Amino acid sequence: MAAVRCYPVAAMTPPRTIVQKIWDDHVVTQEPGAPAVLAVDLHLVHEVTSPQAFTGLRARGLRVRRPGQTVATADHSIPTHDRSLPILDSMAAAQVQQLEQNCAEFGIPLHGIGSPNQGIVHVIGPQLGLTQPGMTIVCGDSHTSTHGAFGALAFGIGTSEVEMVLATQTLLQRDPRTYEVRVDGRLEPGVSSKDIILALIARIGVGGGTGHVFEYRGEAIRALTMEQRMTICNMSIEGGARAGLIAPDDTTFEYVHGRPHAPSGAEWDAAVERWRQLPSDDGAAFDKSITIDANALEPMVTYGTNPGMGIPITSRVPSPDEQPDASQRRALERALEYMDLQPGQAILGQKVDVVFIGSCTNGRISDLRLAAEALKGRRIADGVKLMVTPGSDEVKREAEREGLHEIFRAAGAEWRVHFHVPVFLEQMAHFGTTQAFLAEILRLHRADPISAHLEVETYTWDVLPEEYRKVDLGAAIARELAWVKGQLGQ
Repeated sequence: MAAVRCYPVAAMTPPRTIVQKIWDDHVVTQEPGAPAVLAVDLHLVHEVTSPQAFTGLRARGLRVRRPGQTVATADHSIPTHDRSLPILDSMAAAQVQQLEQNCAEFGIPLHGIGSPNQGIVHVIGPQLGLTQPGMTIVCGDSHTSTHGAFGALAFGIGTSEVEMVLATQTLLQRDPRTYEVRVDGRLEPGVSSKDIILALIARIGVGGGTGHVFEYRGEAIRALTMEQRMTICNMSIEGGARAGLIAPDDTTFEYVHGRPHAPSGAEWDAAVERWRQLPSDDGAAFDKSITIDANALEPMVTYGTNPGMGIPITSRVPSPDEQPDASQRRALERALEYMDLQPGQAILGQKVDVVFIGSCTNGRISDLRLAAEALKGRRIADGVKLMVTPGSDEVKREAEREGLHEIFRAAGAEWRVHFHVPVFLEQMAHFGTTQAFLAEILRLHRADPISAHLEVETYTWDVLPEEYRKVDLGAAIARELAWVKGQLGQ
C-alpha cells in the first residue's frame, strides 16, 4: 500500500523514540511555529464520517489523490441481523448506499455488504495485512489507534480532515508529545490486556494522555499476542491520548507475514529489516512516563460513567469524600447516583442486565474463544441479555468453523453479525422509543458530560438528526439537547 520508506539514523543523531522516527520520516514540510504537512500511508474510510468529505471533493472538482492508499468498508450503520434483508433505517441505508456510490465514482476499494472481507474497519485492516509497522494511518474514527499495535502512528480524524487526506494524501498535524507506559512483570491467570489499559486509565484519568502518544513497553507488553496488543492500543483514546503504539517485534512480523497486502519474497525481507530499526533507541527521552506492575494487576471493572472510574474486581466502590478536590467529588457523586451504587459497596456480585462481546476492541477470534470457553456447558442468568458480534466476516466464519456460535446459542446468547457501534442502537431498542433513549443520553451528559462524549462520540449527532425532527421532544428535552450540543461544540 505505502511507498517503500527507509529509517536512516545518522551517527550523531540523538536517541529517538519510535514516534519521533515515524514522524520525521513522514513530514513533507513544516514552517516554524506551524503544523507539519504529514504524509499519510493508509487512509481507512467508512460510511458515517466520509459522505461530506466526498461532497467537498465534488464541489471543488477534485479527485482522490491516492485511491490505492485508501480502503473503505461499511461498518457503522449496518444491521447485526440478516443482511440479505433491506436495511430498515432509511438514514443508515442511505449512508451505506452513498459509500458504495462514492467508492465507485472515485475508484476506492470497498469491502461492503456481501464482501467476504467486510468487517469493522479496525479489524479488517490488520486482518488483510493493510496495517504495517512504520506507517501513518488515519480514519474518521477515534479508535484508529488500534493499528498502533503494529508500530504504526495511527489516529482518528474529523470529516474536514478526511477530505484533506482524500484530496492530498497529507494532513496538517502538530508534533505530538510522547508518553512512556512501561508495564513490567507478568500478568496473573485471568488478567488480560484489557485490565492493563483500564488500570492505566484509572490511574491517569480520561484526560491524562491529552496531547501525547502512548508507547507501551516492558516485559508484560512483549508477552502479549497481537490481538491483545490491539485491545490496549485501541483504548488509548479513553485515556485522552492522541494515539498509542507498541514497537514491532517478531510477534508482529509473524502476524503480518503472508497476509494479502503484506510484502512477500525479497520485499518482505527488506521490509522486516526496515521495521527492526523502528523501536525507540536506548536513552530516548519521553515527555512523560509511568510504570505499572503487571504482577499486582487484578481484573478491572468500571463502575461509573467514564473509563477512568475503574477498580479491581475485589475492591469496593470509592466514596466521594475520599476525592482530593471538589470537582472530582461532584463527578463521583453524580456517577454513583446515575449508576445507583453506594460508597463502600462491593463491586463483585453486582447484577448486570446486558453483556456485549464484540466491537473494534474485543471482536476478534481470540476474544470469542475465551468467551466460549467461559460459557461452555453453562447458561446465562435469567434477565440477562448477551449479544455476541464477531468483528468481521472472516472472524465469523472461523468462529462457526470452530463451533463457537453453537456454544453461545446453547448458553442463551444472541449470535449476531459484526457492527462497529451496535450498543448504540441496541440501547435505543432497550429504551423502546427514540425520545426515551435521547432522554437517557441527556441524563448521562448531566451526570458526566466528558464520558458521555466518549460513549456517544460526535458522529452520533450526524447519525440521528432526522430522528430528532420526527419525535416531539418537548421544550424541556429540546433545551437539554441544545445544552448537550453546546458541550460537544456542535
